[in-house]
Amino acid sequence: MDIILARHGETAWNVGEVFRGRADIELDENGRQQAGLLGEYLRETRVEAVYSSPLKRALDTAKAIAGHHGLEVKLEDRLNDLDFGEWEGLTVPEVKDRYGDLFAMWDSRPELVKLPGGETLDDVRRRALSVVDEVVARHSGKAVLVTHRVVIKVLVCALLGLDNSHFWNIMVDTCGLTTFRCQRGHFVLIRHNDNSFLRPLGKGRLADF
Repeated sequence: MDIILARHGETAWNVGEVFRGRADIELDENGRQQAGLLGEYLRETRVEAVYSSPLKRALDTAKAIAGHHGLEVKLEDRLNDLDFGEWEGLTVPEVKDRYGDLFAMWDSRPELVKLPGGETLDDVRRRALSVVDEVVARHSGKAVLVTHRVVIKVLVCALLGLDNSHFWNIMVDTCGLTTFRCQRGHFVLIRHNDNSFLRPLGKGRLADF
């Protein structure tokens, strides 16, 4: 079976480089267009199920996919974004100013960081992997998981047998698609961060933040 990981579309906080976490930010106009193009792109794919983080930016992206297949989106809390704790709602410059040493660690060794009032990458990895395991056991076809940048980065690490120190080696743009095929008990990466369908919007509108 195939696990298709889809990042949600763009929000104003992506553009402004604001840490989002559990803040329930809606898609902006560009994000809604991205989600629509993503749904069209997957229209001919035989999708068996669509799972989503409960946050609006992910759920609205998931609905743009599920609507083409007559499916209801299955909400899954374990696909929620990293809890950024005290960083949520702050811009990158604000975090650098208030949490300089910790931000430097996040930028160089993110696998060692426990965000104040929030989670670690290992926390995200454990909960997200448990979803993947259940989806693989439940389905034999293609399942889409609509989630967030951090979740996809740590899942790519986990499914490739890498530790979270490789977090920054993986790019995940808004609405980027990553697909793993589960065969003989192993996960094989067959597509990563595919955003070719977003070309009508212009490459400058994509972002790994």
